[in-house]
Amino acid sequence: MTPAIQQAKRAKIPFQVHEYVHDPRTEAYGLEAAQALGLNPAQVFKTLLVTLNGDRKKLAVGIVPVELFLNLKQMAAALGVKTVDMANPKDAERSTGYIVGGISPLGQKRLLPTVLDDSALQFASIFVSGGRRGLDIELAPADLLALCKGVAAPIARER
Repeated sequence: MTPAIQQAKRAKIPFQVHEYVHDPRTEAYGLEAAQALGLNPAQVFKTLLVTLNGDRKKLAVGIVPVELFLNLKQMAAALGVKTVDMANPKDAERSTGYIVGGISPLGQKRLLPTVLDDSALQFASIFVSGGRRGLDIELAPADLLALCKGVAAPIARER
């Protein structure tokens, strides 16, 4: 049981766990999850970490649909900071306790500022990593926001 699942259980929120066989050759982990589970990619979200104002030690979490990208300017605005940059993968792993491709917004080592793309609010439930490759958790966007003490804002962009 991953820390993400443990957090959801402790919170007593409704959620479902979905497992699939991860192909180690895949690098588009979120798209792989959507395809393997037969889901609309707009309903499957990836967890990305950013640094705040160029400080490698100050991190935040952005959660966007797997088929889209994080808009750094909108992410900075949502967090009320001047700039954000994508975090170094090793810094992200060290901070969250998860490996890239399996970083969940839930059950991280410490609570980070979190922004969920507001497109999630159109769905009764969304899918996020469950804390390892090949494992997703389905839950209501409002429950995810409550558990992460996050906010919703328009932070996704196409290419």
